[in-house]
Amino acid sequence: MRFTIICIGKLKDAYLRDGVAEFVKRMRPYGGITITELNESKIGDKPSDSDRKQVVLEEGQRLLKAVPKSAYTVLLDVYGKTMSSEQLAATVAQLEVDGISDMAFIIGGAFGVSDELRGAVNRKLSFSPMTFTHQMVRLLLVEQIYRTAKINRNEPYHW
Repeated sequence: MRFTIICIGKLKDAYLRDGVAEFVKRMRPYGGITITELNESKIGDKPSDSDRKQVVLEEGQRLLKAVPKSAYTVLLDVYGKTMSSEQLAATVAQLEVDGISDMAFIIGGAFGVSDELRGAVNRKLSFSPMTFTHQMVRLLLVEQIYRTAKINRNEPYHW
């Protein structure tokens, strides 16, 4: 399986960049992870609700355009369903059996995601009922993708 993460913005904190880089490195023997960072939309210091909605819509359209054509799409979304690491691994394994070789995870920006984006993906996934920053979610996601690869190969995760 080829994994792609499409997200809004660059990671601002060194600890997040370092953590993501570590799991991207660990994934190399398993096919790797490609991360596509799209620029955050420009918005003023005191945006109105209308401004925020416009940003969410515009970012959603750009995120969808960046998805590889044949990819199975998963949106990281507060309104998505939760699943265990084992369930995610089983989902990836089933997709592979079904002949799907590309999986794209989408992470929206600071203001969330549009209903249009929610309606265009194959699955909506939530890591927790708690709220995390869109940047923190990226680190959690790369770790879970790595864990999925280890589970599906019956390899130990913790040494």
